[in-house]
Amino acid sequence: MGDKNATLSVGGNSYELPVFEGSVGPDVIDIRKLYGQSKMFTYDPGYTSTASCESALTYIDGEEGVLLHRGYPIGQLAESSNFTEVSYLLLNGELPDKETLDKFNWTISRHTMLHEQLIQFYRGFRRDAHPMAIMCGVVGALSAFYHDSTDISDPEHRRISSHRLIAKMPTIAAMAYKYSIGQPFLYPDNSLSYTGNFMRMTFGVPAEPYELHPAVERAMDRIFILHADHEQNASTSTVRLAGSSGANPFACIAAGIACLWGPAHGGANEAALNMLREIGTPDKIPHYIERAKDKNDPFRLMGFGHRVYKNYDPRATVMQKTVREVFDALKVDDPLFETALRLEELALHDDYFVEKKLFPNVDFYSGIILSAIGFPTTMFTALFALARTVGWVAQWNEMISDPGQKIGRPRQLYTGPTQRDYVPVENR
Repeated sequence: MGDKNATLSVGGNSYELPVFEGSVGPDVIDIRKLYGQSKMFTYDPGYTSTASCESALTYIDGEEGVLLHRGYPIGQLAESSNFTEVSYLLLNGELPDKETLDKFNWTISRHTMLHEQLIQFYRGFRRDAHPMAIMCGVVGALSAFYHDSTDISDPEHRRISSHRLIAKMPTIAAMAYKYSIGQPFLYPDNSLSYTGNFMRMTFGVPAEPYELHPAVERAMDRIFILHADHEQNASTSTVRLAGSSGANPFACIAAGIACLWGPAHGGANEAALNMLREIGTPDKIPHYIERAKDKNDPFRLMGFGHRVYKNYDPRATVMQKTVREVFDALKVDDPLFETALRLEELALHDDYFVEKKLFPNVDFYSGIILSAIGFPTTMFTALFALARTVGWVAQWNEMISDPGQKIGRPRQLYTGPTQRDYVPVENR
């Protein structure tokens, strides 16, 4: 915070507005008292120029391509950490020592099972139901089974519900996949890592032991880390808005899943993969690049550019390396990969893309990796929700603990009819 002020002059009147400084990033103008002083609101569709909260979790500098979790660069975390350690970091603010991390892992592993009656929920869905539809329903229903941890004013309740959500989401997602293909559900195996356990529940069968490939497990763990939190995006803002009413944490996370389901938010990696399949082979890339430049052509290059990043997405750098590791480990010979690399190379050197700052983003690579591992495209967003749960939970906890937190109540610029009198139907 700082001692600076901004002056707003409107219609001959001036208003002094405090300016706050964060630890890094843009300053903010405090407009909380603007309406009381001036009877005016600010107008900011999409809230793209409005700080909706104060947070110490995640920092993004889109111009420089920086993503920090509690101050740690995402590249370092993806290279050297693992998902449960990053989860602890986001929840608690500091990296744990070994004893603390072991205890946290033990706690999470003891919450991985679902209440047995929840299996009936799955059987109520059609087999062809989208996994996100199932996850919305099942996560929302958790509060009916775990109401011993829904008192949001109790820090211990919040801690337990946070652990439950992080631990159970892989089980919920894996069961959604198993149900869609008609295979039996597998119970968690707490001897495995968080990510290894998820892979076994997803691709294992009771008839034989599941062989977990270390390179694939590491790739999935990186994908989870890279999607763990991303500041005040649409789904995170949804979780905070739902939570501001005092709703229980399971309902808030279900709301986040519903928002993430939108193709503009959580479906970008599926769209990027479909685009690469449409292009097919590297020799067709120039043709599609020309189509992308044509404003009258509906074709768009998916997986390039980002709402926030105006530089190379820092998560994409890690993903590019991970793609090679997975393809080498699984001995995948997929023209999609060559097409992706050639498209990336051309885009990075084409004046059109450079001028518009259309750099490859994390979705450009993650879809290729998930497809190579064996996930159908319908599971891509469900995996995103699994990983983002820790960010949602950490943001929700931070909001509940904030003494300045209020119920969300955006304002509007009203452009409808002014007051008028009702006319009986026979006189209209």
